[in-house]
Amino acid sequence: MLEAWLGRCREGIDAPPDTKQENLKLRFCGFSKESGFGADIRFSGDLTRPIKNSDIQRVVAIKSRTERINAAIELYYENVKFLAQNRHVDVIVCVIPEELYRVVSTDKETSDDVLDAESDDRELNFRRALKARSMSLGKPLQLIRNVNLDERKSAGQQDDATKAWNFCTALYYKSGPTIPWKLEQDSSRTTSCAVGIAFYRSRDRQSLCTSLAQIFDELGNGLILRGTPVHIDKDDRVPKLSSQQAYDLISAALKEYRVALRTFPARLVVHKSSNFTGEEIAGIEGAVQDAHVDSVDFITVLDSRLRLFRDGNYPPFRGTLARVDRDRLLLYTRGSVWYYQTYPGLYVPQPIELRVQKSEESPMFLAREVLGLTKMNWNNTQFDGKYPVTLGCARKVGEIMKYLEEHDTPQVRYGFYM
Repeated sequence: MLEAWLGRCREGIDAPPDTKQENLKLRFCGFSKESGFGADIRFSGDLTRPIKNSDIQRVVAIKSRTERINAAIELYYENVKFLAQNRHVDVIVCVIPEELYRVVSTDKETSDDVLDAESDDRELNFRRALKARSMSLGKPLQLIRNVNLDERKSAGQQDDATKAWNFCTALYYKSGPTIPWKLEQDSSRTTSCAVGIAFYRSRDRQSLCTSLAQIFDELGNGLILRGTPVHIDKDDRVPKLSSQQAYDLISAALKEYRVALRTFPARLVVHKSSNFTGEEIAGIEGAVQDAHVDSVDFITVLDSRLRLFRDGNYPPFRGTLARVDRDRLLLYTRGSVWYYQTYPGLYVPQPIELRVQKSEESPMFLAREVLGLTKMNWNNTQFDGKYPVTLGCARKVGEIMKYLEEHDTPQVRYGFYM
């Protein structure tokens, strides 16, 4: 079924007709050198490793959920390892049959509309654990349910054109080193680098949080860095970096940027989902000064309970910006869209709050920059993510990172965590 699906993706897939919002769903352009992505998908029988039905049935029959998931991870890992070590491949696609999916999937997934949402870390997650286990092999994984490859529609599935856009965009990005799209560059402005600082807990929830930096340069290249265990204040339960930890984390981020682009950026913008402490600002500014970076901006990104309303039946437009006070802004990263002539979401959109704690740039520029970074998640083609990619994908990275042992070296490319 995978081969047939890839064949359809090469040729292009028509979108379902919609007379009311004709721009809402577009025909999939095709995946070939002559169209769309300007690249070919190479797939053949010698690049596959079929998994026997008897092995699937053996795993399904295991009574203990934890043992069942561990057995499924081992089953897929041994085949992933063979392909990674013995075949010339860029991405390894793992097809999950429905009977296995039903017994290894996690019913409750954390929402993408909640920043720093907590999940049940003690429950073993097949997808996250398999990606963490395979990370040392150096080949990104793409997991897909067998039912999503079937032309016969099941309830709740996307149309085939939308599935093809999301699937092929993720494959293209994971294959590296190119990206499907990037932000428009202003030649009159100096180079900049965006860094998101987030935290995640160990799976046993006994050890302290660990800092995590996501670096995105102006070309859209994403790099992941793991920091060190951090202090949690007993009063507010908010993890905080010491001055030295902030210095080390940002120094490492800037060094990775320099390796990628052979120069340091002229400007650094740091996003965080909690207020910056004095120690954190001091450490970051020390790292910036030592790297001879000209300026640094500190932006806190939070969920907001405030709402804006406009005339008519639709919510505010995406990009609507309101200034609450001197250093607080409300930004609608989701909302009505002129091109669609409607609001494409299912629920009432909520704005995010931007707190400008220290900055050389204007609030309008910083908000426009955040809005652009909401488009930079290549795991799908949804252009209006709620959060900038610096923070919006941090939780998903942390959910996989927590399955790595302390001595494991995490991959720095974002494609390994998608």
